[in-house]
Amino acid sequence: MTHQMHSYHMVNPSPWPLTGAIAALLMTSGMAMWFHYQKTSILAIGLIIMLATMFQWWRDVIREATYQGHHTPLVQKGLRYGMILFISSEVFFFIGFFWAFYNASLAPTPEVGECWPPTGILPLNPFEVPLLNTAVLLASGVTVTWAHHSIMEGNRKEALQSLLLTVLLGIYFTILQALEYYEAPFTIADGVYGSTFFVATGFHGLHVIIGSMFLSVCLLRLFLFHFTTKHHFGFEAAAWYWHFVDVVWLFLYISIYWWGS
Repeated sequence: MTHQMHSYHMVNPSPWPLTGAIAALLMTSGMAMWFHYQKTSILAIGLIIMLATMFQWWRDVIREATYQGHHTPLVQKGLRYGMILFISSEVFFFIGFFWAFYNASLAPTPEVGECWPPTGILPLNPFEVPLLNTAVLLASGVTVTWAHHSIMEGNRKEALQSLLLTVLLGIYFTILQALEYYEAPFTIADGVYGSTFFVATGFHGLHVIIGSMFLSVCLLRLFLFHFTTKHHFGFEAAAWYWHFVDVVWLFLYISIYWWGS
């Protein structure tokens, strides 16, 4: 095409979906090898390929959006719809975990002592580390909103400060959750309570890590003057994702930590 007569973006052929799929296969297979045989070579190769794919795929999208001007208002509208659909799919992903938890806890079977928490399980105190983590995530929701308004108002200094604070709060949350897992008096092998607790909170923790990486890339782009007051959907998508993570945690805290204990 010598001249484009429309405002859509026809994406060039890219190898990164293929390399990402290969990395996902190697990482899942490598984790199985690690769990069963204590061999980490396949996992390490998959992780390296995944990191390289992420770096180069993000690089290409940043080039298209910032330097080549392909993200027209019409393209940005499509990206917004895509992000909304993605977050909707994530909502249903977590609904499955809540369904499993409430199915087990509202009608406990004789195998778990017909009570919840099951007989022999000592649950975590919801007013200690879980409550601190709740405050940390709620504070990060405030700071990411502060960053968004600062970008829209052209206040670059406050945007950098608030976005950096958001990333640090996300990292702090992850550290606290790791310590909580380390000190937990039960494991994922402790029946339905352990499996529902660690799968639901663990996947949420994974989403916090992904969101922290997403916001870190936005922080770097903000530092490099990639965002303007009108053209910053990359950050908006990260902020939407972070707010979704916040809301899921509130449901997790109320359901599993507080009511479930």
